[in-house]
Amino acid sequence: MNSVLYPLLATLAAYLIGSLSFAVIVSRVMGLNDPRTYGSKNPGATNVLRSGSKAAAVVTLLLDAVKGWLPVAAIQWWGQPYGLGEGTMALAGFAAFIGHLYPVFFRFVGGKGVATALGVLVATSGWLALATGLTWLIVAYAFRYSSLASLVAALFAPAYYAFGDGVAWVTDRNLLLSTAVMSIFLIWRHSENISRLVKGTESKLGKKKEAAK
Repeated sequence: MNSVLYPLLATLAAYLIGSLSFAVIVSRVMGLNDPRTYGSKNPGATNVLRSGSKAAAVVTLLLDAVKGWLPVAAIQWWGQPYGLGEGTMALAGFAAFIGHLYPVFFRFVGGKGVATALGVLVATSGWLALATGLTWLIVAYAFRYSSLASLVAALFAPAYYAFGDGVAWVTDRNLLLSTAVMSIFLIWRHSENISRLVKGTESKLGKKKEAAK
């Protein structure tokens, strides 16, 4: 019974943590407008930046990443006595990510999940997160599109994890599947950005109408 109950409880807890929409929470605490009411209306760090508060955007970015990292890291640290292994880590990381996209506390209207997914990767492997983050930075620097950088990083993350097996980490198939599915969701959530990139109307980094993550 416990072999089923504990993984379910861990996954549910991860989803609830992921459902904390820090873009909205931080904005309220700092006396800013609800990010769902301006700009792209996306409750994410990039849209919070449009409020004019860089501090609020940075705090939002960090907390969104932490809520992806925390459930996976907690299972790594304390899960073994309860029979929680890589399979539960994969479920918990994905649940936190889905919680960000569809937060139960905020009428299931969430962000695109880039920071939360990165947090999950940090807990999976620091080297994997570093490789994925550097990919984002290189593409963003070269082309000045935040959305394009996120898309390329999403495509490369599962590839890095698969091909880094035995070199930088030991690949677990459950975590690989979770990473791949998160990447698919990230690409899907950027469908509007993809359309604007194709049309040449996507805003570049540093401009007022920057594409939201």
